Amino acid sequence: MPWNKHDYPVSMKNLEPRVRNKAIEIANALLEEGYEEGRAIAIGTAQAEKWNEDHPVGEERPSKHT
Repeated sequence: MPWNKHDYPVSMKNLEPRVRNKAIEIANALLEEGYEEGRAIAIGTAQAEKWNEDHPVGEERPSKHT
């Protein structure tokens, strides 16, 4: 069952919205690849938390023209 920002696993309810949305995106992609729901949720959450650490809010991206 694909999730969205209004209908997502209970285990994601305490995540920051930015992290939760990324976790939903990752978990949905894993479901499409055939992962079972529990595993997709766990992997999606872990990967979203890692992504959040690696991409802080407000981080400037380097210019392609420098």
